[in-house]
Amino acid sequence: MDLAIYLVASVAFGVLVTAHVALVVGLLMRRPRWRAPLALFVPPLAPYWGSDAGMRFRTLLWVGAVCVYAVARILAGFGG
Repeated sequence: MDLAIYLVASVAFGVLVTAHVALVVGLLMRRPRWRAPLALFVPPLAPYWGSDAGMRFRTLLWVGAVCVYAVARILAGFGG
């Protein structure tokens, strides 16, 4: 069971990082461009501005990955 939780957490984190980079690149291609570097270092801004810019799939992927990762981390903490 622990292995499954750690695998889920690892995959969710990988998806989160990928979705975050995709959102930042998408923000870089849209105006105002200053949002991209700020969203890179303040992660919650990426889905907020991504949703505002019409990047719905990337935003939902980011939010979903954060939720799955958080639940997996919580469950991993109970196994400790």
